[in-house]
This record gives sequence, structure tokens and C-alpha cells, in this order.
Amino acid sequence: MRQIEITPVASKRDRREFVDLAYRLNGSDPNWVPPLRMEAVELVTPGKNPFFDHADVQLMIARENGKAVGRISAHIDRLALAQPAEQGMGPGTGNWGLLEAEDEAVAHALIARAEDWLRQRGTTHVLAPLSMSIWEEPGQLVRGHDHPPTVMMGHQPRRYADWIESAGGYEPAKSLLTYELDVTRPFPPLIQRIVAAGERNERIRIRKVDKSRFEEEARLILEILNDAWSDNWGFVPFTEAEIAYAGKKFKPIVFEDLIMVAEYDGEPVAFMMTLPDLNEAIAPLRGSLFPLGWAKLLLWLRKPQVKTMRVPLMGVKKKLQSSRMASQLAFMMIEYIRRAAIDRYGATRGEIGWILDDNQGMVAIADAIESHVNREYVIYRKPL
Repeated sequence: MRQIEITPVASKRDRREFVDLAYRLNGSDPNWVPPLRMEAVELVTPGKNPFFDHADVQLMIARENGKAVGRISAHIDRLALAQPAEQGMGPGTGNWGLLEAEDEAVAHALIARAEDWLRQRGTTHVLAPLSMSIWEEPGQLVRGHDHPPTVMMGHQPRRYADWIESAGGYEPAKSLLTYELDVTRPFPPLIQRIVAAGERNERIRIRKVDKSRFEEEARLILEILNDAWSDNWGFVPFTEAEIAYAGKKFKPIVFEDLIMVAEYDGEPVAFMMTLPDLNEAIAPLRGSLFPLGWAKLLLWLRKPQVKTMRVPLMGVKKKLQSSRMASQLAFMMIEYIRRAAIDRYGATRGEIGWILDDNQGMVAIADAIESHVNREYVIYRKPL
């Protein structure tokens, strides 16, 4: 009988071993993009990642005959517990994520241990995988394994979904979709007419962000985001520390003409954030900035030329949602960013998401610009 020992991460050495597992177990996948190790370590380090400020987290490593063969994180987000239950999170919610395993038996042992840890702390159900916040890399990839992920999107082996489903009791709770489109093609005539009508409306102003006022602009965008997304399934608000952390993390890949703010009668009411696909630059580095990775990355950041642009975040204030104005502002921002992406960065492809599969408004916008689903992630639910 196999002896799989699962122990908590208790030291810096354990944490390095926890991080290293992902590189060892995914290294042979040509579509897996190794994250920079410094960022991978920061993600799981208290005092570095502000998620730890409002969450109880336990990292665990599975070993067999002394060799690390898998890992998992179990966590309880106190901000998630405070959300309405009908929005997916709420009282009694626990999570696990960052799953890596050599085989099914190891995966099942890790999942069971994470469930035990959550159960002992009073949780009544689990939503997983979340690695670790809903704002980081949520869900298990079930469609789209044939191409690399864009910046800030996860990429897990297809077999992990099989192992989660065979662990017992897990049912899909929600699907998260990404949509891709050929940005070199003009949008359909109807969308062009909607954009042109918006340009004639003196009450509408679409502006670029001002990077010289970075902190102020970041706060504005995240305030709109917290308002726009507050009724969405899985929503957890950003804290002040997370706003500062996100701003610091995004700043190197923020370009003014790729992030738009929409104003109506002088009031900021919507935004769209687009990022050049940093994964295209870091994939060849294999997780390390040494010895020449720093120079290569800095050179790329000066004027990135990329195939793909990703729209990770977009929001319209609730008071305008479900209105024609909301979709008009969205189409205008998408079109302006599309032009800049082609003209200044050489982009040929865009990716929008993730989008909840039942978010009718965003799905309608994605359909209207003739994009199609290229990746799907599933968040599972299980009663404990």
C-alpha cells in the first residue's frame, strides 16, 4: 500500500519546494508558461501577497518515499464569507487551489486533506480550485489546452479536471469563458454605426488613462470595478492593500492607449483595461530573470510588439448596466483600443475574459464583435 505523507508548509525551504513542483510537473507541457519564480514565491508568501491579510491559508506538500509528489493550498477568505450566499460565496465557504500532483492517488489525497482542514474550521462547502483569490487564477481549465494562456490566466493539465471529478461530490458551479477575436478585422457595420453615434454624442467622452497620475487612476478604475462587479457571482471586493498591490504589479505593463475610461456628463462610469500579453515575453525565460532575462524583459517593456492583447477587466457602473448606453460605451472603448493595438503594438489577436458563462450582457458584446470562446475554466462546488 502506498504511503503518501501530507505535511504543512512550515519553512522557506518548504515554500521553495512547493513552488518548484509546478515547474517540474508542468515543464514538459509546451503550452504551459512558467511564471517568473519571484512572482510565484510572492503569491504564496504572507506579508507579500495582501490576500493573506484577510484569509486563513494552509499550504501543503505531499511526499512519497521522501520525494515531493504534489501540493495544494486550502484557504478561507473572510471577505468571501461576508458576501451574500446567493452570489456563490457567503457564510460557510472554503476554497482550495494551486493543485499539482504526479497522479490521481496523490491528487485525491491532497484534496481530501484540504477538505479536512476546511471542515475542521467550520466550512460547510467548498468552491475550487481558486489559486488563490477569485481575482488571481480561478477555475480548472477544461477547454483550450492546445494553446498557451495569456497573461494572468491559468493553464492546468486536462487530467486534473478528471481527478477533481473522480474525487467524489464535486459538481460544476460556474464556467468562466475567454473569447478570442481577430483584431485586424473591422467590427461589423452595426457596431461601427454604434461607435460613430457615440462619437457624435457630446455627453460621452472616451479618454486614455494618465500614467503620470497612476495611483489616482488605478483607484478610480478599481472603484468602478467594485461597483460594477458587486452583484456578480463570486465577487469579493478589493481591499486598500490589494488596490496598491495590483497597481504596483500592473504598472510595468500599463500603456496609456490600452486602458480607457468612459465619462458621461463628466462622470467616470466605465473602464476597459487591456494588457499586452506578457506571457509572450516571459515564456522563453523559463521562470528566471538570470542571467540575461532582466535585460530582455526590460527591452520588451520599452515598446512591446505582441501577437495578443488581453482584456482582463472591464466594468460599467451598475446604474447604467442593462442600458443601451452601457453597450455603446463598451463598443467605443473596444474599438479605440483595437486601433491602438494594431497601429502601435502590432497585435493581430485579442482575448477578452474571463466572462461568466451566464453574464448575458458581456456574452452579447462578445458575440456582437464576432469573437468566439477559446478557453473554458470550471469552478466546482462540493458540500462538506
